[in-house]
Amino acid sequence: MASKKRNMKLKGRLKSYTQTSLYLGFLLVAVNLLVYILDVPSGLVLTCFTLFYFGITVLLQLYNKPIIMNELVSFATQYGQIQKVLLRELELPYAMLDEEGRIIWTNARFEEVVHKEKGYRKSITSLFPSITREKLPDEEDEVSFPIAFEDRNYEVRMRKISMREMAQNSDIIDGEGYDGCLIAFYLFDETALKIALQEVDDQSLAVGMIYLDNYEEALDSVEEVRRSLLTALIDRKVNKYIAALDGICKKIEKDKYMVILRKKSVTILRENKFDLLDDVKTVNIGNEMAVTISIGLGLDGLSYAQNYEFARNAIDLALGRGGDQAVVKTPENTIYFGGKSQQVEKNTRVKARVKAQALREIISGKDQVLIMGHRLPDADSFGAAVGIYRIARILEKEAHIVLNEVGKGIKPMVELFQHNEDYENMIINNQQALEYAGGNTALVVVDVNKPSITEFPDLLRLCKSIVVLDHHRQGTEIIENATLSYVEAYASSACEMVSEILQYIGDNIRISPEEADCMYSGIMIDTNNFMGKTGVRTFEAAAFLRRNGADVTRVRKLFREDAIEYKAKADAVSQAEIYRNAFAISTCTSEDIESPTIVGAQAANELLNIRGVKASFIMTEYQNQIFVSARSIDEINVQIIMEKMGGGGHLNTAGCQLSGISISEAIGILKATLDTMIEDGELVLE
Repeated sequence: MASKKRNMKLKGRLKSYTQTSLYLGFLLVAVNLLVYILDVPSGLVLTCFTLFYFGITVLLQLYNKPIIMNELVSFATQYGQIQKVLLRELELPYAMLDEEGRIIWTNARFEEVVHKEKGYRKSITSLFPSITREKLPDEEDEVSFPIAFEDRNYEVRMRKISMREMAQNSDIIDGEGYDGCLIAFYLFDETALKIALQEVDDQSLAVGMIYLDNYEEALDSVEEVRRSLLTALIDRKVNKYIAALDGICKKIEKDKYMVILRKKSVTILRENKFDLLDDVKTVNIGNEMAVTISIGLGLDGLSYAQNYEFARNAIDLALGRGGDQAVVKTPENTIYFGGKSQQVEKNTRVKARVKAQALREIISGKDQVLIMGHRLPDADSFGAAVGIYRIARILEKEAHIVLNEVGKGIKPMVELFQHNEDYENMIINNQQALEYAGGNTALVVVDVNKPSITEFPDLLRLCKSIVVLDHHRQGTEIIENATLSYVEAYASSACEMVSEILQYIGDNIRISPEEADCMYSGIMIDTNNFMGKTGVRTFEAAAFLRRNGADVTRVRKLFREDAIEYKAKADAVSQAEIYRNAFAISTCTSEDIESPTIVGAQAANELLNIRGVKASFIMTEYQNQIFVSARSIDEINVQIIMEKMGGGGHLNTAGCQLSGISISEAIGILKATLDTMIEDGELVLE
């Protein structure tokens, strides 16, 4: 063994250190030669010393080398054991995996985390199901991602260790062409960090706005001496509710409140479905009209100011959608709650007069006007466009209606103008519209506030002055750069709104019978022959049109159906499925029908005449899409149902479009949506 130790050789710095005495001996020889030159006897003495020095040095080298080797081997062995113990007792959970994800070795802390009886000689996926084979490091040398295990949160880090070089340097394994690897697996416990971050997030500020939707109308329905009591009860209800959430509520106007909350309190509000909306309605001291509120909340912004801006946008959305609902706006999305009641019609026309004056000023300052509605326009869309055309002509401005596809539903109305010399170039297509679009052109969008479904969305980018007139409830997608936006969800139709504006554009306004017929048709279609969503102002608008020559008989003839359309509508009604004893679901054929979506909408209205039906849904396959028409009378809010499916509309008239699926799949999606909303309490079937 000793001879083997002697045969072993040191290298590197350790070798240089052990041979230092020899190097010093050579230096001593050089000094000895120098001394010989100076004095020979002294040189002889130094030579004897040098020989003695070399003898002692060589003997020590031969004697100490095996001892040094033994000590080094012993140290290396002890060092390796210490490393193993340290790695075994390391507080960080650590494991070694093979390239297939099987556990080869674990330390004590890892065994504590996964329990020793579970964690050895098993696949890592069997312990952590979320760590699949695809998540193991392959192309990348290191990967990391969060996981949850039992009641803890961890960050997993895995590092690939190539065995090729280790195998090539081994005396046992030939490393040529060997691509094997091991995977070092670490678990970093982030539970405390996540709890702390969640606590900080829960304490972040949320800004809210609460508006009373029908403050004036509710006060008018109460005796004058009791009005202050009604106001006090509402204030107490709102303040007590916000105080229970550890929030601050400050009344900034007679019907407006500003609220400061923690984000955690907003979570409680969402879990309770914003029950303040229903609590306020219980305030009754003899008022004939229940008080409703709208809530807008903004949170997760980069600053308090941005949260406040989110809150303002949210309350505008809530009011634009009809009120009696809450809207929560964050940088990522917008969430809606409530909206189950019909918005109360405003008796005053002050707003209509103000908007009319603003529209007059905008159009007067432009050279020409472009008007467009939504794709596949209906009678209301075209009728409102005709009304805006008349306003532009009254103001002596050139005007054009952008219309690409004339469906059968509006074809009789369009024909009233196509062969009339007084309306030359009234209707243009998209390409022609591009020639007129520009900085000095006003664009008026009617019967739609969602840019993606307008007749020609590019015009919104090309025209700087944009006016939006619509009666549909606003959604997340809106025309944001509008110079003037007049969106009133209580209005029965866009034609009703335009009829009111017409009366304030100038004195002694007169419109032609053809124009009056078109606008009257729009009101009649959207109200289902004045049977739904009509108010006092609806009939006043209709009366104005009647005075200007609208004829009910002519309008009725415009909308007579072909026999095949009538049969398709009858088939849709006869084949309807009554789902959950409340929802009528059916399909409408599009074969040989020019405007099947209109027929489907009519069939949906017909299904509401069946006793027990709370809402009706008609699916129509047209132009490689599934068009869904949803209708209700007053018990179900079909708007929120359609919004879940990517559409929108009104409380009792809504729809959506689905692509890339069949009708049977669309029906399945609808039923699943209804089931989910019923389970979550968003729909209540009494």
